[in-house]
This record gives sequence, structure tokens and C-alpha cells, in this order.
Amino acid sequence: MTSIPFVAVSGGAVAATAIPGVVAVAPRKPLPSFGGLDKGSSYQRSTQGLENGRSESPPRPLDAEEAMSMLKHAQTVQSAMYVPLLHQCIKTGSLSTAKALHAHMVKNGTNVDMFVATSSLVNVYMRCGASQDARNLFDEMPEKNVVTWTALITGYTLNSEPVLALHVFVEMLELGRYPSHYTLGGMLNACSAARDIDVGKQVHGYTIKYETDTITSMGNSLCRLYTKSGDLESGMRAFKRIPDKNVITWTTMISACAEDENRIELGFRLFLDMLKEGVMPNEYTLTSVMSLCGAKLDVNLGKQVQAFCVKIGCEANLPVKNSTMYLYLRKGETDEAMRLFKEMEDSSIITWNAMIAGYAQIMDSAKDDLHARSRGFQALKIFRDLVRSATKPDLFTFSSILSVCSAMMALEQGEQIHAQTIKTGFLSDVVVNSALVNMYSKCGCIEYATKAFVEMPTRTLVTWTSMISGYSQHGRSQDALQLFEDMILAGAKPNEITFVSVLSACSYAGLVKEAEHYFDMMQNVHHIEPLVDHYGCMVDMFVRLGRLDDAFSFIERTGFEPNEAIWSSLVAGCRSHGNMELAFYAADKLLELKPKVIETYVLLLNMYISTSRWRDVARVRKLIKHEGVGILRDRSWITIRDKVHFFRAEDRTHPRATELYQLLENLLEKAKAVGYEPYQNAEFAELSDSQDDDKTAAGSSLKHHSERLAVALGLLETPPGATVRVTKNMTMCRDCHSSIKFFSLLANREIVVRDSKRLHKFKDGRCSCGDFGALL
Repeated sequence: MTSIPFVAVSGGAVAATAIPGVVAVAPRKPLPSFGGLDKGSSYQRSTQGLENGRSESPPRPLDAEEAMSMLKHAQTVQSAMYVPLLHQCIKTGSLSTAKALHAHMVKNGTNVDMFVATSSLVNVYMRCGASQDARNLFDEMPEKNVVTWTALITGYTLNSEPVLALHVFVEMLELGRYPSHYTLGGMLNACSAARDIDVGKQVHGYTIKYETDTITSMGNSLCRLYTKSGDLESGMRAFKRIPDKNVITWTTMISACAEDENRIELGFRLFLDMLKEGVMPNEYTLTSVMSLCGAKLDVNLGKQVQAFCVKIGCEANLPVKNSTMYLYLRKGETDEAMRLFKEMEDSSIITWNAMIAGYAQIMDSAKDDLHARSRGFQALKIFRDLVRSATKPDLFTFSSILSVCSAMMALEQGEQIHAQTIKTGFLSDVVVNSALVNMYSKCGCIEYATKAFVEMPTRTLVTWTSMISGYSQHGRSQDALQLFEDMILAGAKPNEITFVSVLSACSYAGLVKEAEHYFDMMQNVHHIEPLVDHYGCMVDMFVRLGRLDDAFSFIERTGFEPNEAIWSSLVAGCRSHGNMELAFYAADKLLELKPKVIETYVLLLNMYISTSRWRDVARVRKLIKHEGVGILRDRSWITIRDKVHFFRAEDRTHPRATELYQLLENLLEKAKAVGYEPYQNAEFAELSDSQDDDKTAAGSSLKHHSERLAVALGLLETPPGATVRVTKNMTMCRDCHSSIKFFSLLANREIVVRDSKRLHKFKDGRCSCGDFGALL
């Protein structure tokens, strides 16, 4: 940790108080005279007026045109002539012009003037992005004052080099220079950008010692430092010490509350206090307040804020419009969001990103899978319109749209977007690359995911974890564990999500010793407390292996409380392995939790019906009605040549329905000849689509669930050897899982089915899930 030497602070509140043992700071040099300027200049008139004792207004600054004219015609060149020109370079970002002016100053001997060198040249180079040129100029200066040091510190922060700013500050103190409160404000911003809260606290100590922390700009920097580091409590303490809070002060704290879901109400209270204090919010404040409404999913409150924006005349402001539109999207009011989007005359990439990300988020909260896919296609359409517009996508655009492709298993669209990332140069970005790895993995293309991972120039923890999870989902457990070891050797520190992926890999392969090793490593080496997902992986592993007693003893030994998913796994496993006593025990525990997932109730009903426990059947049905968990509808999708085909169970609405059923009958007959045994069970009645059309009798069985029909269409309409990819909205049943394994063998095809629980990759009569489908 960087340690700051002890110094005194000049300026601000300490100017009026003598501090024992501290050397006084030399007064700033007076500005040079302007005697060499033309007689008609405003500077000459003002100077003469002051000399004659007349009270006149302050001199008007030269503009760039006047300064250039004076440089061309004046006999004596003064440094003040360069100042407006250098400021013009900052406005235009013209580094070449700044260097030309610097050369002119060197030629005329003006470069040694401290006023120009400190107030303009170092600052200009920094603001034009030439931090190394600024540093070279700084090092060549024979004398440096506090303004120069401050310009260098703030410049490094501005150029995203905050660590260098920290080094400059330490260098300044070691040379015995005294920072002003402007320097300390710049340092706090550097600490905030560098996420170095320890050095930031030391700087905070200086501000308190010399009573500069109550200066508004200083207090704003302190609030920003603590809130960006996640310490909202310290940020609030700094906020309360500021006597004169301005709009930046309030906005900093309100925006911090918007980023913490536990502080939403505090954010609203701060906004109300701000209005009571008479401070007028700006567009950034209102954008943050809209974010608060979005986090609370309160459209009515958002409409009140929208009306307030109209009242103060900033409803047309783009950031406010973007946040309002995003609020409507998050609440699912897509028509209103689309109306706002289409009414925007000027839209930025942030607007497009908000629309795409908004549709991506509401896919998870859609009332059913049909609506979720509809939202996904809308996001893809917006991305297509963006590509055709004058606005260019950025890394956030690609990250969001690739997540949509992942959720929809839209491989063809994902590959097209991959090509766009190459074309636009964003493929090298770690965020985009991580999204690509995730997309290919979830679409069942683990080889493409591996290629994208290997070609990444840099990798983050998210990337490593995503790739480990991908290997685990595809049944390549040894590759997952080896990659985890490579990650440790590379110096990356795993988190709790990483260990979920590692333990899942062990579970899929039945690697008990390895699982126990990594479970202990997580706690003892990396000091991560196990979560319910970690316990679930361990229980899942024992269930797969048929070691049911070990599964229950593990629960008792660790003392954790299993959730709905773990008890469901135990019910399915105990039933599959024939231990009905333990199955009924796990079912009772499961019912105590009052499950929220309809598939859980179907699992229980199937078990009770198959064992003729009719009282339990009635109890489950009653609980289903009481909890209002809805209806289970069997749905599957397959995309062929950019066209989506949708199937229900026993669906005969497809134009090629006759061919589909004929193909399935032929495949099932061949499968029986090589060992397939249909699984006859009452579960077919419970998983039926009778709730949709009331055409199926309550006790009848369904022969073909939706995924079988989708797979059959894939086999019919895709070329030989092509992979068939199907998405299903619920867990595959045991019979479908078993039959599709044989289909992959008979058709010599790779078949990928992603259901609500996991990805199943069928090839040569095997499944990547480790035949966990046999437990369903």
C-alpha cells in the first residue's frame, strides 16, 4: 500500500492560521505587465485606467482571433497572447496546434514563463491526451509550483492513468511541496478512479486535519470516493459534513443509492430533501432518480418524475429520455418504451443499448416462454436496425445482444454478430470475448467456445468461470478441472461461482474424491463459505452414483438447509434407484417448503400416482391451487434457416406433421431393436397439454412430447451430419431423454436439447449430462 509522507497543506482554511514547524509557501508571482500590446487593446485600456485611479471593470480576456492577430503583428510577444489559443486547443482537442504553439513559445523565449507553463501547457497536453508530452515538459521545468503538480495529477486521472497520479502526489510530498485543496481534490478523484480506498482515506485525513473537507468541491470528491468503493455509510458521513451542498453533491449520493438495491428508499428521501433545500436538479440527477424508479419497478412513480421533467423543461434531454424508456422496458411496458424510442429525433448509442439490454432483461421475467422469445427477437431486430443506421455499436451493444443469442440458443444470429465484432474491431475486448464464449457454450458449440477462449489476449475471472462451466455442461469434466488448475497457475482468484462450476463438473463425472478436495479447498484455502449451490452439487453427485445414504448423511453432517431444487433431486434420485422410503421422506420435506415451481409438483404427482398414494395426490393438487403456481405447458422450438418452428406435445399443426410422425414411428421401432425400452408411467398424463385445449382426456397418455417433434423436424430439414438444436421450456422426461439418445445413434447426428435445467448434448447414443435424465 502506498504511504503518504506527512506534509502541511497550503491554501484553503489553513491560510489564516500559522502552523508551527511548517515553512510558509512563497506568494504567487504577479502576472506580467501588458505594456507591449497595442494601444487599442482592452488590456492596455484597463491597465491605464487602474494606474490613473479610475475604477473600471476587469479586463476582458482575449479571444483566440485577437490573440492570433497579436502574435502576427505585435513587436513584443507576451505570454498572455498564448493563453486563449491554448484554451482553444483544449476545446478542439488539437494536439498538433498545441505543439505548434509550444514551438512558437520556445522560439520567442516565452516557454520559461511559469504562468504559461503551469496554467496552460501542461494542462493542454494532458487534456489533449498527450500525458507523456506533459510529463516531459514538467520534468524540464526548472521550477515547479503547486499549480503544475496539480495539473499533472488531474491530467493523469483524466487520461485513465490514476496510478501515475498517485505516484506524482507521493513524489510531490517527498520533495517537500505543499498541496493545496485543489491538489487534494484531484488526488481524491485519482483514488476513486484507481479504486484505492486506502490511499484515499489517508488523503481524507489531510482534509480533516486542515479543515478543508467541508469545502463543497472537496466534499463532493470524498462522497464520490466512498460511494464508488461501495462504502455508502462513509459517503453519507462526508455528505453530512458539507455545509453548502450543490447539485453535484446531491446527485453523487442519489446515483450511489440507485446502484444499491438496499438503498432505494434512501435515494428517494435524498431527492425530496434536495427539492426542499431549493437545489434545482439537473439531467444527471433526474436520470439517477429514474434509475431508482427502475430498481423499484415503480412505473407510477416514474411517471411523476417524468411529469416533473416536463415542468422544469428537461423532458427532451437525451439521458432523461433514455432512463425513462429503460424504466418502461424493465416494467414490461414495451409499447410505451418503443413509442419513446421512435419519437427520439436524436438518439445516441446509449439509447440503442438501453433498448437492447431492456429487452434482454425482460426475457427472464416474461410470463411464458413464447413471450420471452418474442422479446428476444425484438432485441435482434433493434440490433439489425442499429447496424443499418449511422450509429455504430459498441462493446456494451455486442455484450447485450450476445446474451440474447445465448438465451434463445440462436447460433446463426450469434455467428453473424461474431462477424460484426471482427469487422468493427471489438473482438479483442475482454467483455465481448467473454460474451462470445458464453454464447457458443450455451448453443452447444463447445469447440467454438474453446477457440474464442484460447484466442483471448486477456482473461477475467468471468471468462475463466464461463469456460469451466461450459466444459462441465458439455460433459467434459476433466477439461473443466484442468482449466481450473490452469486458472490458479495464472494467478486468477476463484470466487463462489467458479467453485459451483468445478463441483458441477465433479458431480457429472462422479468424481467423489476430487469433489471433496475442491470443497475443502474452497473453505480452507480460498476462505469461501459454502452456499446452498455448493451443497447441492455434492448432494447431486451422491444421488447420481446411487449413494443415497451418503447424500442424506452429508446433509446431516454439514447442517445446511436444502432448498427446493436439492429436495427435488433427492426425490427423483431415490425414486429412480428404488428407495421409496427415502423418496417419500424427501417429498414430505419438499412439500414443507411449499414449492413455487410447477415442475416440482408434477414430479411429486408422478411419484404418488405410480405408487397409488391417492391421499398424497389430493394433497399435492390442493397445494397447487393454493400456491397458484400456474399451468405446465410443454413447448419446444427449433430454428432452421432463420425460421423458428414451434411445437406443443402431440402437435399436428405443422405442414409436415404426417412425415414427422412417420419418421418418429420408424425411429422408435429401430430403437427398440437396439435396446430402447419405452418408459410407461402416469407422468405422461401429468405433463400433457390438456390444459391448453381441453382435447386430451385427464387420464390419457401422450406419446410424443414437443422436443421429439422438434428433433424429428431437424432431422428432416437439415442436411446430413448437421447438428440439430432444440430449446425446451421445461425438463425433459425420462422417456424422451432415452429415445433421443437412440435417435442420435441411429441418425448419426449430434442433437442438442437445452431444457429448463441443463444442456443435453446427445451423440453416439450418449448424453453430456451423464445420463442424469435417467433419474427424471
